[in-house]
Amino acid sequence: MAGCCGHDAQFDGVSADYKRRLWLVIAINAGMFAVEISAGQMAGSQALKADALDFLGDALTYGISLAVIGASLRTRSLAAMGKGISLLLMGLWVFGSTVYSVFYIDVPQAQIMGSIGFMALAANLASVMILVRYKDGDANVRSVWLCSRNDAIGNVAVMIAALGVWGTASGWPDLIVAGIMAGLFLSSAFQILLQAFREQSKEALHAHQ
Repeated sequence: MAGCCGHDAQFDGVSADYKRRLWLVIAINAGMFAVEISAGQMAGSQALKADALDFLGDALTYGISLAVIGASLRTRSLAAMGKGISLLLMGLWVFGSTVYSVFYIDVPQAQIMGSIGFMALAANLASVMILVRYKDGDANVRSVWLCSRNDAIGNVAVMIAALGVWGTASGWPDLIVAGIMAGLFLSSAFQILLQAFREQSKEALHAHQ
């Protein structure tokens, strides 16, 4: 994933257009969380529940992103660290609950998984298109882009899981996809935290000069 970590000047979110786009994406994520968590419970799908949790986490972290726009680099990188840690915890929770579910495998309802997964994909593709103009920036801005991109990937995976569940009449495809999503959360968390730590170090170096 190309970023602009090596550039001296990075977009920090100080833009009325960016803020409007971010508010719109927050509304999309909050609405889809409500839809998908209910559908995940109805369908008995671990992958849908993981994706719903991701929608909620995104809505909350995007709110944090809005709150720190225009703040100092230190404040923005600390906010990014908070989001990275939340992604890390989310990934660990999804991974743990997926491992637990291995011992209590039930067959999810593939039709609900597929239809809600398609709806969620449409919502996240819209979010990605809304934010793509601002995909490169500081850790705070970049974390927003990574979350939106992860959601779109996760939705494709949910639909693949639905096809797998339908074709095999087994709950394993659902659990495998949930495990992959957990790995994606963890990978993004490490990327966000690494960039945030670099920005903190850069800020500390400048402060002592």
